[in-house]
Amino acid sequence: MAVDTSLFDYDLPAELIAQYPPAHRGDSKMMLVPLDRGDFAHLRFAELPKLHNAGDCLVFNDTRVIPARLLGTRASGGQAEVFLLRRLAGDDWEALVRPARRMHPGTAVHFGQSLQATVLQEPNLGKTVMRLEYDGDFEDVLDEAGITPLPPYIRRQVEDPCDRERYQTVYAAVAGAVAAPTAGLHFTSEILRALADRGVQTAFLTLHVGLGTFARISTDNIEEHKMHPETYSISHQAADTINRARSAGGRIVAVGTTVVRTLESCCDDAGRVQAGSGDTEIYVRPGHTFRAVDGMLTNFHLPRSSLIVMVAALVGRERILAAYESAIAEKYRFYSYGDCMLII
Repeated sequence: MAVDTSLFDYDLPAELIAQYPPAHRGDSKMMLVPLDRGDFAHLRFAELPKLHNAGDCLVFNDTRVIPARLLGTRASGGQAEVFLLRRLAGDDWEALVRPARRMHPGTAVHFGQSLQATVLQEPNLGKTVMRLEYDGDFEDVLDEAGITPLPPYIRRQVEDPCDRERYQTVYAAVAGAVAAPTAGLHFTSEILRALADRGVQTAFLTLHVGLGTFARISTDNIEEHKMHPETYSISHQAADTINRARSAGGRIVAVGTTVVRTLESCCDDAGRVQAGSGDTEIYVRPGHTFRAVDGMLTNFHLPRSSLIVMVAALVGRERILAAYESAIAEKYRFYSYGDCMLII
C-alpha cells in the first residue's frame, strides 16, 4: 500500500537544530514516550537508569567514527575534497569526490606527506572508488589528515576541537563509521555504571553508519525508497546476552536506529538474535512486526527521513508527530548533537 511521504513531514524552527553538543556529555533532555499510550514525560537523560529494570538489556552500537573528510591537492595544483564512505577491500574505498568533473581515473590527490588517494573509476554523481596509499599506521595517518564528518545541518565551516571527542560515543571501539550513532552520544561512564548497578545488562554490536543516514526520502511514497547498505557484526557473546535477557523476560532496548536495523535484520521469527556479519538494507516502516526490539532510545530525526519512518513503525505516525510537536514546544534541541526520547 502506498504511503505518502509528506505524512512524515513537520516544521522545525532552525534555532532548535543543535550546532554544538551540550556543555557536558549526558546533560540532555529526554522525552519519555510510553508504548502503552501513556502521557509524554519530560525528563533529564541522567534519569535513564531508573526507567529500566533488572534483567533488561540495552544494546549499543560500538562503531567508531573515522575522520572521513579529506581536503587535498591534485597534481595540477587544484584543490580536491574526498569523503570516504566505506572500505571495500584492502585499501580501496568508496568515496564522494569534488570537483567530480576533474577526478578522472588515475587522478591522484595528496593530503600532506603521508597520504594520497588515486581515482580508480569515473565518478558517477560524485561517487567513485579510490585507492589509498600511506606511510605508517592507517588510523594514525587518517587521524592526522582527516576532518570529523559532521552532518550537513551542522553549519560550521571549520571543525571545532570538541568534535573529535563529542561526535564519538564513550564506548566507540571499531573504526569505520562516517556518521555517529547519535543516541549513544548521551552516555557517560557514570550512567553506564548506574545501569549496571540496577542489574541492567548491556550488549554491543557494530554497524558502520553511512552518509545515507541523513538522506531524506526523495520518492512520493515511502514504499519506493531504497535503503543504503551498512555493514554490521554481532558477536556470539552479544547474541547470547540478548537472547538470555529475552528468555528471562527482560526488555531489549535498542540504543539508536542503527541497533534496531541490525537486530531486526539478524533475528528469527521468535526474536532470537543470530551472531554473524554482513550488510543490511532492511527498511523498517509502518507494518513492520518488531521481533527483536521492545523499545528504543533515539534522537530526533529529519522530516521525510527513513529514520522518522522507522520510529513511526514502533510508536505510530500520529503519536510520533505529536511527540515531535511537544518537543518543539518544550524547546528540545534536535538532531545529532540534540536531545533524545526513550520509547518503552
